[in-house]
Amino acid sequence: MLWAWLSRAWHGWRTAVHIVKPETVVAWHRRGFRLFWTWRSRQRTGRPGIPLDVRALIRQLSTANPLWGAPRIHGELQKLGISVSHSTVATYMRRHPRPPSQTWRTFLTNHTSQIVAALFVVPTVTFRLLFVLVLLGHDRRRIVHVAVTEHPTAAWTAQQLRNAFSEDQAPGYLLHDRDGTFAAVATTVAGMHIQSIRTAPRSPWQNAYVERVIGSIRRECLDHVIILNDAGLRRVLTDYVAYYMRSRTHLALARDCPIARRNQSPCAGRIVATPEVGGLHHRYDRVAA
Repeated sequence: MLWAWLSRAWHGWRTAVHIVKPETVVAWHRRGFRLFWTWRSRQRTGRPGIPLDVRALIRQLSTANPLWGAPRIHGELQKLGISVSHSTVATYMRRHPRPPSQTWRTFLTNHTSQIVAALFVVPTVTFRLLFVLVLLGHDRRRIVHVAVTEHPTAAWTAQQLRNAFSEDQAPGYLLHDRDGTFAAVATTVAGMHIQSIRTAPRSPWQNAYVERVIGSIRRECLDHVIILNDAGLRRVLTDYVAYYMRSRTHLALARDCPIARRNQSPCAGRIVATPEVGGLHHRYDRVAA
C-alpha cells in the first residue's frame, strides 16, 4: 500500500528508492508505532512511588542489621504499619558485597561479661565441648526451654524436662532423634504422660522445625560470638531467645513473633531502634513524640 501510494504521488520515487532497504522502512514504521503509543500513554500515572522516608528506612534497617534479608526487613516494616511489597524491600535494601561483619562495638558488647568472667574463672579444659538442649513448641515455634551442660547425662536431661514442663502443662508428644540420652529418660517421659516419638535413622528432616531453629541460632547468633565458658553461652542464648520470642518475625507465622507482636499505626510516632543480642539485631517500635 505504501509503495502504491508513493508511486502515484511522486513520479520520481524510483530515483531515490536505492537509498534505503525495505527492512529500513519497516523499522521506521515500528519505531513510529512505539513513539505513537508512548505519546498516547503519557498521561497514565501508574503505581504510586515509594516515599523517600520509607526508602531511607529500608536502607537504615539493612545497614544496622547486616544479617537480615528482605523477608525479615519486610516483616519489621509491617509491624511499624508500613505497607510495601517484598520486592520493594529487595529493591531498596543495601547490598553487602561480602558476608556481613558486625562492628567492634557489637563484638565487645557480646563478650564483655565473658571476658570479665574469664579473668576470674580459669577454664579447666581448653576447647571443651558444651552441649545445648533445645525444646521447641510446634504451635508457634516457641522455644520452651534451653539448657547448657558439658556432660549431657540421662539424669541431667530428665531434670531439664521436669524444669520445662509442669505436671499439668506437659505436652502430649515428644519428638526427638535417636540419641541415647533420650532413650535413657524414657521412664521420666512416660511418668509425665508424654508419648515419645523417635525419628528414623539419619532423617533430620523428620524433625525439621527444631533443626531450622538450631540453624537460626547458629547463623544469627553463635557464628558471630566467641564462647569462653558455659556461663557466657547461657547469657548469649538467653539474649537470643528473648529476641527470638518477642521481636523476630517469622514467615510461617504470617510475619508475626512466637509471642504475638501487634502492628503499629504509622501515626503512632517516630521510629526508635532498640539493640538486641548485643547489637547483632534490632527491634523497631514507634514512640509518641
